[in-house]
Amino acid sequence: MYLRLIKPGLDILLAFVALVCLSPVLFVTAVAIMIEDGRPVLFVHERAGRAGKGFKIFKFRSMAKGSAIVESAQAATLRVTRVGAVIRRLNIDELPQLFNVLRQEMSIVGPRPGLLTQTDLHALRQACGASDLLPGITGLAQVKSYEGMTTKAKADFDCDYAKSVSFFTDVKIILSTFLYFLKRPPTY
Repeated sequence: MYLRLIKPGLDILLAFVALVCLSPVLFVTAVAIMIEDGRPVLFVHERAGRAGKGFKIFKFRSMAKGSAIVESAQAATLRVTRVGAVIRRLNIDELPQLFNVLRQEMSIVGPRPGLLTQTDLHALRQACGASDLLPGITGLAQVKSYEGMTTKAKADFDCDYAKSVSFFTDVKIILSTFLYFLKRPPTY
């Protein structure tokens, strides 16, 4: 019942409240990106959603225009703008995904949406049922140090989450996400 009825309603409510409360941050970020590197301010990219179905994910653009699209672990090899470095450090680049939550393409908590080319990750998630979940802005793998993690380790955490989805699990992951923000991030 939680997964089918309560979680989607909570996701929409939390995303709406967060967007209203964070609208000044979203505005300032968009303006800062435009001043430093012009338009577009959003990075829109096709990602794998529920059951591997593609959807367009929204993020603030943190890399210079024309940068290649790579897995997050390889992002250090690309040119991140000054504004991009700050918004990545504070995870502000992820905030536009709240619109994906309102569109019911994503959840607040779930497996992170992979690139469509990450077929090995999708296969591992499918084997345990994690691909049946909406992808999340945050998830169990993220709070366990997602960056630098092997594909198998990411999938294992996603599978663990898929087996234990509950209101309390989601609350614990959300609270852990805030603690994760306090950790020193990798440098780009």
